[in-house]
Amino acid sequence: MTMQKTIGAKIKAWRAIKDLTQDELAKKADLPYPTLVKIESDAVQNPSIDTVTKIAAGFGITVDDLIK
Repeated sequence: MTMQKTIGAKIKAWRAIKDLTQDELAKKADLPYPTLVKIESDAVQNPSIDTVTKIAAGFGITVDDLIK
């Protein structure tokens, strides 16, 4: 059985790849900083598709790249 990485863990990993702080990503994704922190810490485990789309756009990647 493989462990699925949470969306928060995937965002954290992409943030490391793109060398962005949470604050920088929140601004690029046009999201409130606390929202991003909650998603990354898995306090919010199922963010809306709109939010996920904004985060992917903030990274300059597709939603598919972000969630796979």
